[in-house]
Amino acid sequence: MANLSWPGTALAGSPEAGATWRLGPVRLGYIDYLNCLPVYYGIEQGIIDLPVAVKKGPPAQLNQLFVQGALDITPISSIEYARHAADTVILPNLSISADGDVQSVLLFSKVPLSEMDGRRFALTSHSATSVVLTKIIMQEKFGVKPDYYRAEPDPVKMLAEADACLIIGDLALLAAYDSHLRTVYPTLQVTDLGQAFKELTGEIMVFALWVIRREFADQNPDGVNLVAKLFQVSRDYAMEHMSELVDEALRRRMLPRETVVDYFRHIRHHFTEDYRRGLRTYYQLAHKIGELDSVPDLQVWEG
Repeated sequence: MANLSWPGTALAGSPEAGATWRLGPVRLGYIDYLNCLPVYYGIEQGIIDLPVAVKKGPPAQLNQLFVQGALDITPISSIEYARHAADTVILPNLSISADGDVQSVLLFSKVPLSEMDGRRFALTSHSATSVVLTKIIMQEKFGVKPDYYRAEPDPVKMLAEADACLIIGDLALLAAYDSHLRTVYPTLQVTDLGQAFKELTGEIMVFALWVIRREFADQNPDGVNLVAKLFQVSRDYAMEHMSELVDEALRRRMLPRETVVDYFRHIRHHFTEDYRRGLRTYYQLAHKIGELDSVPDLQVWEG
């Protein structure tokens, strides 16, 4: 892991600060998609003081590292929290969510989804939550059970072997505007899974949570309090500097500016009661279709 530290002043003089310095660098996960950038932007810009060892990667990789004990705090797929809730605590008021369109979790299909029963359906290997959400939507909204399999995320290759595929993250944003993909598959249909969940349930869809290993939280409560505050300060800073945030996103991804602006207007990073209600609904449906053994309690860090 690369050791990255950003000097700053915000909250550095708080009572909890000393606890964080005693911890040494926090082993911090960072989903390498634009949907995480608003939460980390203030940290990267140096407006807060947090010594961290950062590991970037797709959700599935960070899920595995966290479960293995190689990360202390990370965004984790919502479904993986449910599967490891006994050993995990949720950081307060942080998530990756959408109230309707999410724009970066998309189904691409060559036929109507209602006709996908028994047909081959390629699921990205980079996702956990969205894979389960796909199965929920296909079964509960469209009444079908496709023949699912995992594949590396390449929509052209996936659709050469299947009638539909799931793509997430920045690749989904790019694929939605990919003229080559439209040329190869001119009748391609695109379904936004955030919107599909909203239509099915009326709720917000929570795709990821920021979590802490329970052992780490129990041993370092003051440090966790500070980290929770710093993340929220970083997120709020990004929202107050939207133009600069968009500029940074455009440096990282070849997307139209209006696409990025619209994306940051849609993606949500809070975790209030209406978000929690949406997450419980997702878990209940995941349990209904056999993807969870039980519906977990939401253990949110209270300080």
